[in-house]
Amino acid sequence: MFSIRAPALLLSVLLLLPFLLQAATNDPVPTEGDFIFRNVQFRSGETLPEVRMHYITFGEPRRDANGLVRNAILILHGTTGSSAQFLRPEFANELYGKGQPFDVSKYYLVILDNIGHGKSSKPSDGLRGKFPRYGYRDMVELQYRLLTEGLNVNHLRLVFGTSMGGMHTWLWGQTYPDFMDALMPMASLPTQISGRNRAWRRVIIDSIRLAPDWNGGNYEQQPHGLRIYAEMSWFMGLNPILRQREAPTLAQVDEALERAVAARLTTADANDILYAFEASHDYDPGPGLEKIKAPLLAINSADDLINPPELRILEEEIKRVKNGRAIVLPLSEETAGHGSHTKAVLWKKELVRFLKKTERKRIPTERKY
Repeated sequence: MFSIRAPALLLSVLLLLPFLLQAATNDPVPTEGDFIFRNVQFRSGETLPEVRMHYITFGEPRRDANGLVRNAILILHGTTGSSAQFLRPEFANELYGKGQPFDVSKYYLVILDNIGHGKSSKPSDGLRGKFPRYGYRDMVELQYRLLTEGLNVNHLRLVFGTSMGGMHTWLWGQTYPDFMDALMPMASLPTQISGRNRAWRRVIIDSIRLAPDWNGGNYEQQPHGLRIYAEMSWFMGLNPILRQREAPTLAQVDEALERAVAARLTTADANDILYAFEASHDYDPGPGLEKIKAPLLAINSADDLINPPELRILEEEIKRVKNGRAIVLPLSEETAGHGSHTKAVLWKKELVRFLKKTERKRIPTERKY
């Protein structure tokens, strides 16, 4: 006999279904939030009355007897990226599970959207060309403030960053040298941006800023120069072998490029892109490399067009880091050019060794909030 309780029971099951599926798969669930900074002044001298920083976290912070958080890991994304890139299977499925390197039952992961990116404050929110000019050092300072003021994190087990996040990691090591146990910059170099890396960025900047329809950032529709950003990103992102395999004929190259460009232009905003690329203007960690105290493991790949190994910059500059070590992954069927930085299977074993080497004798189990 059909009971009137059945619809209510069915509704309850439907509401609980996402949680039941989550429990069945044992996938870690992130916590999402925003922190608001008031009256923020940038190194340019410009100010904002309010800056929103978006973040996601996994796990819970654990403190030692002295009140220091001992299990927090800060994960930093690249230029035009966001925290979402670290939820993709090639990264999250390799690192976040039980017994994996960033096991969320052991560690407290903090993954943020930098200013100008993702769900954090950015030009496209409304200020457009009047948004303050920010630099990498402004970004690192806001990361630090989010941890200390927003999340009450006073120490990091590890700072891990990819591409721009890797560059931020080098800055973290010298700006806050006693704040972390270890540093792991990926797909980056500890030197001022120059050579081809600066040139392709300058092409993107000029294609937007010099476009007649950019109009000082007050455009009615996305300026045509934004297309060059999308094309250059496709060109620089992967290695030539993968591109040739993806598109071995003239027609296939054109088709692949059009697909990639169309995908990027669906969500990209010219002001956001312009500001993100111009932000690297103050990146120059070279003079401060000797200030880095924490053990540092830098990993690049041999097929990275943005950080070409032929220059041997990483191998030479790492000598100035007291506890530094550098690895350049050789070209293989698995490497993906600059994008190797989020393909965790390529470097997971090195991460495991590095975490073990830098681990303290005792990980506290008491949880305090």
